[in-house]
Amino acid sequence: MDTQLTQNGLLGIGHKALYQWRLALERNLGANAPSCLLEIGAATGEEIHAAFCRWLPEHTGVNDPGELDAERFGEVLSTFFAELGWGNLELSRLGSAGLVITCAEWAEAQRDANAPYPCCFVSAGLFADLLTRIAGSPIAIMEIECQSRNDEQCRFLGGAPETLEAVYQEMSAGRDYRALFEA
Repeated sequence: MDTQLTQNGLLGIGHKALYQWRLALERNLGANAPSCLLEIGAATGEEIHAAFCRWLPEHTGVNDPGELDAERFGEVLSTFFAELGWGNLELSRLGSAGLVITCAEWAEAQRDANAPYPCCFVSAGLFADLLTRIAGSPIAIMEIECQSRNDEQCRFLGGAPETLEAVYQEMSAGRDYRALFEA
């Protein structure tokens, strides 16, 4: 990890600690734990964004994330998160209004945890805040696959809040989310 990142407001914690936070909050807050974890993730967005903006020029020659070529953005973001210890990610478009973030090995996930639902809530909050800051407009994030639930990878959908609300409703009714993004 780049020590400059740790000197600028970020700190390292272990994967086990992140997992234990979720378990402790679920035990103590029950159904309120996910919203609390999302809030914690969102609260990290400002400092992660600032660190990303400081890191960017040295690693890409670009001063502002908005100046990055869209084709290169995912690779750059993946390198940044890997250096922070979160893992690699892959960014792809979903139709004209959506974004997919796929993480094959992700710090917040606990493989074989047999979780009943996707539970990388801190990551979802973090991605939402970070991408909102970069895009300059609200981005909502929803995890749809999770290694903690024994899925092959963690997968997050991103888009405008109203789009993600409609996606959630469609998925709750047992329908495929892709149709909403392709319409």
